[in-house]
Amino acid sequence: MKRILMLNYEFPPLGGGAANATFYLLKEFAENNDIEIDMITSSGDEYKEEQFASNIRIYYLDIGKSENIHYQSNRDLLTYARKAHKKARELKGQKNYDLIHAFFGIPCGYIAMKLGLPYIVSLRGSDVPFYSKRFYWLDKFLFKHLSKKIWKKAKAVIANSEGLKNLALKSVPDQKIDVIHNGVDVKNFQKINENLKLKNEKFTVLFVGRLIERKGVKYLIDAFAKLNALKDCQLLIAGGGDQEKELKDQVERTSQTDSVHFLGALPHSDLPKIYRQGDVYVLPSFNEGMSNTLLEAMASGLPIVVTDTGGTRELVKGNGIIIEKGNADSIFDALFELKLDPEKRHKFGETSLKLAKEMSWAKAADKYMCYY
Repeated sequence: MKRILMLNYEFPPLGGGAANATFYLLKEFAENNDIEIDMITSSGDEYKEEQFASNIRIYYLDIGKSENIHYQSNRDLLTYARKAHKKARELKGQKNYDLIHAFFGIPCGYIAMKLGLPYIVSLRGSDVPFYSKRFYWLDKFLFKHLSKKIWKKAKAVIANSEGLKNLALKSVPDQKIDVIHNGVDVKNFQKINENLKLKNEKFTVLFVGRLIERKGVKYLIDAFAKLNALKDCQLLIAGGGDQEKELKDQVERTSQTDSVHFLGALPHSDLPKIYRQGDVYVLPSFNEGMSNTLLEAMASGLPIVVTDTGGTRELVKGNGIIIEKGNADSIFDALFELKLDPEKRHKFGETSLKLAKEMSWAKAADKYMCYY
């Protein structure tokens, strides 16, 4: 049996894509009697332990989080790093781990490196130098050099998309990096029949994700203002983040309050019914690794409108339209085209579902098991 120490500072309900990815991978690993996993993650309120499955135990560290649970501040990351390192050393003294699996090179990969055990690093996005604007100066003067050291000492470095791998290679060109794509729980999101799809009176545009600058939602709102002039349209925005007030003010300034609806940050279990309300899904991000929400939209049978970034292009294969980053006119043109062509929307949606069926968490878990 392999004994694995897993590190990820986010896990539902805290965090976003990496949190959900870890949850689904653990569900798959729960069926595998050949491994035993202890995971150290964050709690929003108090320290606690949970027996996730007979072979999986989760340790939640209280990081004193009082802000948006879907956004980790620098203080949150530093607090987790300090407490996780201490907890990991404690567990290491009690158990004979074979390896460490660190989600995010920084801070989790750094903790793994300091523990002196064989380790694997999963690159998720913001941990790759120059992925996120908020870390630019830290990336330039610290994280780029620290990442090189962490990756070089790892037994394996794994990105969740070719796009993220290529970005990482710009910082460390001679690093060996493999790719394991995110999966999606198709059964949970698939429209079993058309009766589950709400018959919208209005053409419904959907966005699901964090309301942060990197997601480019303000350009979607500007594009929708033009589309809304054609009447019979609505925009649904599901998610929370530090840009939420700014985006709501933008909607008020552009007199769209009757047609743009903010649904707030929703439990992941509520998302299937939200996707079923959409006619098209838009992801106008400036950067992505491999978007879980995009995969979920595809599993829900939606046509997609996305920017050419990260792993997103890898998911556009006759099921959507690629748009320019930071360009509201490009978003409008794509939405206008799909609004006028229901047949194309239907064809794109069918292709999205077909592609999503080829990507499962079971396949992703099997690939990780090969590394273990």
